[in-house]
Amino acid sequence: MSPFLGGSAYGMAGQISEGYTLLTAVQLKRLTLDEMAQLQFELERLARDLRAEQVPLDDIPALQAKNRRLSRITSALQAIQAARARWRHGS
Repeated sequence: MSPFLGGSAYGMAGQISEGYTLLTAVQLKRLTLDEMAQLQFELERLARDLRAEQVPLDDIPALQAKNRRLSRITSALQAIQAARARWRHGS
């Protein structure tokens, strides 16, 4: 059974970016360092792809949706980085 909520790191990253699930410390405790690295890679890839999307500047709802997705991805990446740092320092 996969430790990722979406069945894979890519699926879980997609769920996080869409707001279907929030990444919590409890979920991160279930992941190994390699699994966290996979999830981090997929989140960074989604963020890069999302930043590359061109949204018309006069389409305010689309801009807001894009910014919300980026915000969710960024906060998940910060949580992963903090968990990996705690894991490395042994606490």
